[in-house]
Amino acid sequence: MPLLKESDRKTLKEEFEKTLKGDVKLVVFTSGASACRYCRETVMICEEIAELSDKITVEKYDISTDAEAAREWGVENAPTILVMAGDGTYRGRIRFTGIPSGYEFISLVEDIKMVSSRDPGLKPSTVEALKEIEVPIHIRVFVTPTCPYCPRAVTMAHKFAMASERITGEMVEAIEFPEMANRWNVMSVPHVVINEDVQFVGALPEEEYLKEVLKAATASRP
Repeated sequence: MPLLKESDRKTLKEEFEKTLKGDVKLVVFTSGASACRYCRETVMICEEIAELSDKITVEKYDISTDAEAAREWGVENAPTILVMAGDGTYRGRIRFTGIPSGYEFISLVEDIKMVSSRDPGLKPSTVEALKEIEVPIHIRVFVTPTCPYCPRAVTMAHKFAMASERITGEMVEAIEFPEMANRWNVMSVPHVVINEDVQFVGALPEEEYLKEVLKAATASRP
């Protein structure tokens, strides 16, 4: 039984026909382990989306049997979705750890449109500031499916990741991965963790989000 309603499929198909320009590839890592509660549904979501446009393709791996691919992309958990251009541009920097359900489905759709456009939609001053970053930055955004503010925080992390080769933006579904949420004392969402040094709660506007990223970059310098 399809996960997407027919009305949603029609709306998305029309939206993709209007907005998609370049090819987009969804790389999905699953696991045959019984502990992976939503691996099957995550694959279904990606495949159903791909059916709506010939510009979207899906590539599937198993995190245990395709260990080399997992190492190449830096994937440690399943399910994980990497959103990238059809030629592999953005190299897995835009990612979802956990099923993008509820409000996070919006984030996945917006990422597909953004990557297809090859434009993160950031202010020129933000893009220039991100170019000055000289250390790896990992932005983890902890979310839950029922959080209406989380997609804004996730999308901003993914925009930054698209704009800078040094940044990885990762949505983490807090309920699916409680050990990760506990590690950073996630009590409410969206909870953003940048490297090991900077944390904040909420969906900050672009300028404030940038300040936190630059703060983490400064703290991470050797």
